[in-house]
Amino acid sequence: MSDPLIETWSIHNRINLYFLAALEAGHLAIGPTPKGRTVGEMFAHVHNVRLMWLKASAPPLLAGLEKLEGAQATLSSLRDALTASGTAIEQLLEQSLQAGGRVKGFKPHVHAFVGYLISHESHHRGQAALVLRQGGAALDKKTSFGLWEWGSR
Repeated sequence: MSDPLIETWSIHNRINLYFLAALEAGHLAIGPTPKGRTVGEMFAHVHNVRLMWLKASAPPLLAGLEKLEGAQATLSSLRDALTASGTAIEQLLEQSLQAGGRVKGFKPHVHAFVGYLISHESHHRGQAALVLRQGGAALDKKTSFGLWEWGSR
């Protein structure tokens, strides 16, 4: 069994992918206003923020990862990007735990860093759910409740 912190991150990342898997391609273009982020842009933003932290904290882990432009993102490209950046963050967490619990450029420690990432990404996941509902494409009840089933994700 891996470290509980790593396991927590992995579950969280699978929850994001579970949400994404419930969407249809047309859902990515739904946005709150003409100037607000679309659902696709929200998921791309999550990936891009991960890359920002990797660049600041562990640049070698960026190998093979590229920023996503949300307007051009597809379900497949988002899934692949979030899977890859999720794995890279997991590697950053492993390195940080082995190095005394510090993440370069973030205070106070790796545990707070995971809390920060999960809070940030869950905020955008909630925004996406609201925008979908307002756009007439609400998540089905199974998926909505499934987002909270951390023991089975």
